[in-house]
Amino acid sequence: MRHRVGLYCVLAGLSALPCGVFGAAQVLGAPKTRQGSFTHGRTDPVALTDQRGSALDSAARELNADDLAAAARHNDKPLVLVGSAPLSANGANMALFVQVQAASLCGSAGCSTDVYVKRNGAWTKVLDSVSGPIELLPTTHGGLRDILVDGSDRWVWKNNIYVDTLAAPDVPGLKASVEEHQAHMGQQPAGRL
Repeated sequence: MRHRVGLYCVLAGLSALPCGVFGAAQVLGAPKTRQGSFTHGRTDPVALTDQRGSALDSAARELNADDLAAAARHNDKPLVLVGSAPLSANGANMALFVQVQAASLCGSAGCSTDVYVKRNGAWTKVLDSVSGPIELLPTTHGGLRDILVDGSDRWVWKNNIYVDTLAAPDVPGLKASVEEHQAHMGQQPAGRL
């Protein structure tokens, strides 16, 4: 189950309205500096739009085939919103942001977004199921821009993946269980700062 937080729908670029599920376009974030946040300059919002027929839409549909199939089993007609933005100053590390909107996949407050980076000609998921406005920060780690989710949750590039900088309470046995699962799935552990 994915965690959901409401997003904002930008209609014709004129006004931001709460939209929950099924917006025409979503801007995940807004270009501003928040007092008390991680930003010390202008942030760049990530805009998601319906780009049916584009190469990005085709890639997003292939990467999210399981979610699309699950929505189809519930007789949903999902809307796939995509966006892209360079994560490095030289533009070499282009990110693909994908949000699949369907009643069976999203809660009443909104839908979650996945982030992919192209490696060796294939898209690789580097941030999974974040919810809320997404902004690219002017700060970098490992050569890639930091990502701000929902105004206070900063993700930084470390060991070829984005890791959360928010400290989570220790749950006895959880870390060992996650590492065991990752080893079973052949994944590299995603550490915390």
